[in-house]
Amino acid sequence: MTRPANATRRLFLKSTTAMAAGLAWMPRRSYARVLGANDRLNMAVIGTGGMGSGHTRGLVNRKDADNLDVIQVCDVYRRRLNNNIKTIGKGADSGTMRYEEVLDNPDVDAVVIATPDHWHTKIAIEAMEAGKDVYCEKPLSLTIEQAIACRDAVHRTGRVLQVGPQGTSSPGIWAAQDAIRDGRIGKVSWSQGSYCRNSRGGQFNWHIDPDAGPNNDRSSDGYVDWDRWLGHEYGLAEKIDWNADHFFRFRKYYAYNGGLATDLLYHKLAPFTKAISGHDGEYPKRVVASGGTYLEKDERDIPDTFMMMVDYPSEHTIVLASVMTNDVGVEDVIRGQHGTLTFKDGITLSEQRTWAAEFRTNNGDLLETGTRTDDQGRQQPDPPHGQASFAIEAPGRRDHMGNFIDAVRNGDELACNVDLGASTMVAIKMGVESLRQNKVMLWDAESETMRPA
Repeated sequence: MTRPANATRRLFLKSTTAMAAGLAWMPRRSYARVLGANDRLNMAVIGTGGMGSGHTRGLVNRKDADNLDVIQVCDVYRRRLNNNIKTIGKGADSGTMRYEEVLDNPDVDAVVIATPDHWHTKIAIEAMEAGKDVYCEKPLSLTIEQAIACRDAVHRTGRVLQVGPQGTSSPGIWAAQDAIRDGRIGKVSWSQGSYCRNSRGGQFNWHIDPDAGPNNDRSSDGYVDWDRWLGHEYGLAEKIDWNADHFFRFRKYYAYNGGLATDLLYHKLAPFTKAISGHDGEYPKRVVASGGTYLEKDERDIPDTFMMMVDYPSEHTIVLASVMTNDVGVEDVIRGQHGTLTFKDGITLSEQRTWAAEFRTNNGDLLETGTRTDDQGRQQPDPPHGQASFAIEAPGRRDHMGNFIDAVRNGDELACNVDLGASTMVAIKMGVESLRQNKVMLWDAESETMRPA
């Protein structure tokens, strides 16, 4: 039976002011099941659109290999819900349009949250307080306040929460993190990366089901619980009339996400920050962004061209670009004073000519160098300064979902824990607001808020 959403559910914090005032979350009972190392992990998927359906199929396919079962799915669109009920094969009762019923199910150990961004942290926090572990699709949140609240909830509850940028599970990123920590390229000064696409129909202009909407019979395939999707009763989005473009193409609108920054550049910034600053990431010092809607001039309010620069207190800068009108980007590169790191054949480290002596000393265990006699009888470095490089093969790792499963079962280190996820979200959101407000944004570490310069 569905109970009122606010009966035992915590009220979602709606503003920084409310958080500063110390509004307490309403308590709820924990339904955590004691899970042994060999017990089957029962999972549920909340939000079964494109990513959620992909996660559902993927989990079903790894049922035997990872000793898990998807026992419940949830979506506010009946067609998607029905399709995923068939995927998990547990019968009609395994699907619900109310995520509260998933969190109140004592048999569910962990949830995958693949809703639109503005719902991520509300569900994640409530899931953890219900004793569930959480795999939350990226980005972690819509706002900085939500990201901080989710970070604090993880530390308070002690639950496992993996944020979804799969690149943080890349063997190359872990190898890069080790190389940078070991001083192989010297002090990192700046890095670059991009995530670019091109399309004829306009980015994020996904298919719209013509029969979908809130006025259908609740049992029909086309029914959408539009008010629940918006979340206006919790202050997650404004209440508006049914808009199919907003529902099916939500990534075109700032009300529900941050556009290219949150959908694409989060995939770049989280791995870079992990490699350079460590597993918990680093909060930014200053962020500036530029770009605009240059070609895709339809209903969207997000840009089709977005560039951002993030300065960090540890004194390095990350430069990122996302363009939806040309798919030629820039190479992923991390630059240190002594050497440069690129992601080829695992990772490749190349020396800076000026600091060749330090590079060769720092990498003497992996780099073969020597001397040669030139035609004048003089000893010369071999290879010449500025030309030494070597590759480090990155050991294989579990994929991102596998890493989450191992963290739940065995306590393995997460590829993208909530601290990395929150610090990445802060920088990304500062970039979004920099472009929207046409201002440089600064981070106040003491109050954990951003402000214009």
